[in-house]
Amino acid sequence: MPLSLLRRLFGAESLAGNKEDQEREALFRARLQERCERFRRLLSANKKALEAMSDMEGHLAGTAPFGMGYLRSAVSAVAGPVQIMVGELNALSDGGYDALNDVFDRIFAAVSAKTDVDGDDEELVQGPLLLTLDQIGLTELRQVGGKMANLGEVKSHVGLAVPEGFAVTASAYYAFMRHNDLHREFAERITAADMDDLDEVFKLSAALQQSILAAPLLPELEDGIMRAVDAMKAKLGDGLLLALRSSAVGEDSLGVTFAGQYRSELHVPPDEACDVWKEIIAGKYSVTAMTYRFQRGIPDEAAPMCVGVLSMVNALAGGVAYSRDPVAAALGREQVLLNAVEGIPKAVVDGDVIPDVFTFSRNNPPQLLEKSLADLAGKRTRHSLGDEDAVEIARTALALESYYNEPQDVEWAIDGKGQLIILQTRPLREAARDTGGQGENAAARLPADIVVLAKGGVSVSPGLGMGSVFVSRKQADMLSFPPGGILVVEHAHPRWATLLSRAAGIVSETGGMAGHLASVAREYRLPAVFSLKNACSLLEGAGEVTLDADRAAVFAGKHPEIALSAARRDDLMADSPVRQRLQELGELVIPLHLLNPDSLEFAPEQCRTLHDITRFCHEKAVRIMFNGEDAGGWNIGKQLKAGAKLQYWVVDMGGGFTRQISGPVVDISEIASAPMLCLWAGMTSVPWTGPPAVGAAGFMSAVFESAMNRELENTVPTVMADRNYFIVSADYMILQARYGYHLCTVECRAGDDSHENFVSFQFKGGAADRDRRCLRAAMIGGLVEEQGFRADVRNDALFASAEGLDTAATLKKVRLLGYLLIHTRQVDMIMRESNRAKALEQKLRTEMAALDGKALPFCVKSVG
Repeated sequence: MPLSLLRRLFGAESLAGNKEDQEREALFRARLQERCERFRRLLSANKKALEAMSDMEGHLAGTAPFGMGYLRSAVSAVAGPVQIMVGELNALSDGGYDALNDVFDRIFAAVSAKTDVDGDDEELVQGPLLLTLDQIGLTELRQVGGKMANLGEVKSHVGLAVPEGFAVTASAYYAFMRHNDLHREFAERITAADMDDLDEVFKLSAALQQSILAAPLLPELEDGIMRAVDAMKAKLGDGLLLALRSSAVGEDSLGVTFAGQYRSELHVPPDEACDVWKEIIAGKYSVTAMTYRFQRGIPDEAAPMCVGVLSMVNALAGGVAYSRDPVAAALGREQVLLNAVEGIPKAVVDGDVIPDVFTFSRNNPPQLLEKSLADLAGKRTRHSLGDEDAVEIARTALALESYYNEPQDVEWAIDGKGQLIILQTRPLREAARDTGGQGENAAARLPADIVVLAKGGVSVSPGLGMGSVFVSRKQADMLSFPPGGILVVEHAHPRWATLLSRAAGIVSETGGMAGHLASVAREYRLPAVFSLKNACSLLEGAGEVTLDADRAAVFAGKHPEIALSAARRDDLMADSPVRQRLQELGELVIPLHLLNPDSLEFAPEQCRTLHDITRFCHEKAVRIMFNGEDAGGWNIGKQLKAGAKLQYWVVDMGGGFTRQISGPVVDISEIASAPMLCLWAGMTSVPWTGPPAVGAAGFMSAVFESAMNRELENTVPTVMADRNYFIVSADYMILQARYGYHLCTVECRAGDDSHENFVSFQFKGGAADRDRRCLRAAMIGGLVEEQGFRADVRNDALFASAEGLDTAATLKKVRLLGYLLIHTRQVDMIMRESNRAKALEQKLRTEMAALDGKALPFCVKSVG
C-alpha cells in the first residue's frame, strides 16, 4: 500500500519503521473490510426494498385478493430495508447525509397513515340506536344499511306494502362494540390473519362470534329494542313472530351485493329479540362473510352491521322477481323473471329447492311468455302461484325499476289475505357475456365424439369452466377444495360462496336464477348451472371436465374450443376500499423522481417516495466506494482490464487479487476471487453477437417506453453511466451491473462450508413495454429454475437463488448467470414475437447446458 495513500487516508505526517507501516496497513485493511461490509449490507437492503416494491406493483396489477394485513406487511417489507440503507449511507459518508433521516421519517409517517385502521364514524356513533320504518328512507342509508333504507323508501315514497318493524342502527352496533372493547381487538386480529388459509379463518370466525355472543348488551339498547317490540305486539297482536334481518352498511353499494353473506333469523319469539340481534351481529364474522369482504377488498370497519326487526309475513307464496332477467339480457333478450315457491321465499334465496319459474315481457302490462312448474315429487305439495298474482308481481318489479332508474332484485311474499308484500328490493347485478362473434349457432360446433356427463338444469351464470370435479356435501369439505376445481353441491346454499373465488365453475342439484349463490356467481363471473338433478352422483369421480353453462351441460375432459362466450374473470377488488388504499400507499413508495444523479436536484430534500430514497442511497454509496466522493478521499476501486480497459471497477476486501495492486487498474489475470472468475468465464464463454434484430413493433415499444416512462433510469447521461462494480474476496463476490436499461445484481459465496454457500441473482428493467419486460423475466426465470435455482418472478423483476451447494456446484451456478447476463440483453423487444422468442429460449437453454458440462476455469480447479 503506497505510503502517500495511507497518509491521505489516515492523516499521518510520516510513517516511521516497518512495524508502524504494518500496523497502519492492518488498520487500513480493517477499515476497508468494514466499509465493504457496510456497502454489501446497503446493496442487500436495496435488493429487499426493490423486491417489496415489485411485490406491491404485482398486487396492484393482479387480481388476487388481499386485505389490510397485506398493506401493513408491505410497508414493513419496504420501509425496513430503506431505513437500513439510510443508516449505512450515513456510516459510509461519516454522517454526510443526516438530512435523509428527516426525509425518511416524513415519508414513512405518510405511508404508515395509509395502513391505519379507520376509526369509527363519529357521525354514526352519535346517532339514534333505533329508527322505525316510518322514519327511514334512502337518506338514512348510512344509519340503517341498504336493505332497511330501501324498505323504508318503498313504504313511504312508493306506497307498496311492507312488513311492520324498525331498524337497530349502525349507532347501536358501534355502541355495543365500544361498550365491550371489541372494535379495536377485532380489527387487529383480522388484519393479522392469513385470510387465504381457510382453516385459520374458521378458527378466527368461531372466536370472534363467540366474543360477541358472550358480550352484554348496553342497558339502554336492550331496553330500546324491547320497548319497540312491545309496541309492535300492541299493534299486531300477541301472535307476533319476528324476522331479524341483517342490513349492513355497504350492502348493495361499493359495487358488491353481499347476497346471502350475512345472517337472518325468521320466526323469532319477541322475547328473544335481543339475543337474536347479537346472533345477527356475530354473523358479520361468519367464514362466508369474512372471506367475501376479503375477496372484494372491503375492510371490516367499512361494513358496520345494522339489523331490521320486522313482523313475519304469513306467506302463501314467496320468491324473487328480477325486473330484467340478467342472463337473458346478456344474450340480448329482454324479459322479467320470477322464481316462486310455496310459503316464504327463503327456500328460493337459500337454493334449497327447484322453484317455479315465470318469464314475462317487459312491456306494460307484462305478458306471460313462459312458465316452468317444478316437479312436485319432492317436499312441496302444490304449485306456488297463479298467473294473475305472477302478473302483479312482474308489474311491481317493473315499477320499482322505474322508480330507482335501474333493474331491481325484488324479494316478495303473498300473505294470507292475498296481498303482495315487498320484503326487499335492491339493484340487480347483471351477467356479462362476450360471445366473441360466435353467436348461438356455435351450438352446432360441438365435437362429434364429445362425452356428455350431465345435462339440464338452469344456467344462472354464463361461461365455460374447466377443472377437476370436487363434490362437496358438508362445510368441512371446503378445507380440501382444490384451486381451479369445478364445485358440485347438493344445495345452492350461500355458504359455498366462500369457494367461488377459487373455483372454475359450480354445479348444484337445486337452486335457481334468483338465489343468493347465483347472484354471487354472476358477480364473480363464474360459470354456474343449478337445478341439475343428480349432479353429485353423475359427476363424482369424473376427473377433469368442462362445465358449459351456456349449454347447461358438463362434458368429459377439457374443451376450450367449444366456448360460446369469451372467458373473463374480473378483478374482484377493482375500485375497492383496500385496493384504493394500496394505490395511495403505492404513490408514496413506487414512483421514481430522482433520475439524474449529476443534477443539483439530486438531493435528500427532493426525495418524494421511498424509491427516491433507495435511488439516492445507492447512487451516493457507489460514488463513495468507487470515486472517493464525499468520503475524505476514499477511492479504492480498480478499473478492470481484460485486453482493454472495461467499464468494471473492482474492490478487494482481502484475497480477491493475486497480489497487492498499487495502480488504478487491475488485470483479469490478477483476480484471485473464484466466484468473480467463474462469473467472468460465463460472460465470455459464448461471444455476444449483439442484440436481436427488432421488428417495428418492438422498436416502437422501446421508443414509446423511453419517451413516456420517466423511471427508466438510464435515459439521462451521467458520469457514472454504464459503470459496473465488483466487490470481491477469495471466496466472495457481488456485482452491481447496469446494461442499458437492465439492472442486475449477482452475489455469490463459494467457500469450504457448503452450508454458507449461495448464489443469488436479481434482474429488473428493460427498454420495451411492460408486457415484453415481464415475458423476458418469465423466460429467464424458467431457464434458471431448470438449472436448480429457486426463481420468483414479479412483473418484470426476477429474484433467483441457490444455496447449500458445494464449492464447485456453486461456482458452476454463478458461471451460468454470467452467461445469462450477457445474452439476455435487449431481448425484451422481441418477446411478443412468439416464434423468435421460443427459438431464443431454446438457444439459451442449449448453450447453458453445454456450458454447465464444461470444467471450471483452470485457475479455480483447486477449490472444486
